[in-house]
Amino acid sequence: MTVATASRTRDAGWFRGFHPAAPNAPRLLCFPHAGGAANTYHRLSEALSPDVEVVAVQYPGRQDRHREPVLTGLRELAGLISAELQGTGLQDTGTPDPRPAPAFFGHSMGAVVAFEVARRLAAPPPVLFAAGRKAPSRSVQERVHPMSDEDILADVGRLGGMDARRLRSRALTRMVLPVLRGDYEAIDTYAYEPGPPLPCPVVVLVGDADPMTPVEDALAWTSHGTGGEHHVLPGGHFFLDGHHDRIVRLIRDRLL
Repeated sequence: MTVATASRTRDAGWFRGFHPAAPNAPRLLCFPHAGGAANTYHRLSEALSPDVEVVAVQYPGRQDRHREPVLTGLRELAGLISAELQGTGLQDTGTPDPRPAPAFFGHSMGAVVAFEVARRLAAPPPVLFAAGRKAPSRSVQERVHPMSDEDILADVGRLGGMDARRLRSRALTRMVLPVLRGDYEAIDTYAYEPGPPLPCPVVVLVGDADPMTPVEDALAWTSHGTGGEHHVLPGGHFFLDGHHDRIVRLIRDRLL
């Protein structure tokens, strides 16, 4: 990325908060799925407030950052996010703060982005929640790029990310297709570089009928951290929507 582009994305801001939190509340930094935006985590933030402070990452190219180009390199995206974290109160920069570094939560592509960000930080998250995604070591390119509009929309429909009525909306597809195309390329061209596991546990969440994420490949996340646990729940790729209360309890139990 050029200096001008990096400066432009930095000025727009990478992090969004939605609800108040207690002064010493633990923090949870959330990473959206492909095509997703920060407000994906608005409902989770509401449920955890004020006990947990939820902060969501806003990737370039969506919502209030729609004028910025979508990044098609996952490592580049992770590098920019980690650099931004070093300049905020979300990371230990030598200033006094009684709270530890934030825990990470990522769904689908967001799980791998969270993992790559964590690898780059001096203060790792106390726990990484990895939902609906193969472990980095199991990542393989499954699609050929560039993808056609029809193939992208068919894949979104297969995963259940949007209902059929919304997929038929031309205005909506014009907005989401560039974001989906860039995100799909970013995750599909990602290649895991072997390294030591994260110095934190990984909590694995996966749907038992996820067409993108076989349970066996999801459980391999445990080798990328120091211990952890796994939860196989009924549902497809967006199984989190049907288990909201259970996910909230799981996060509370871990962070509080």
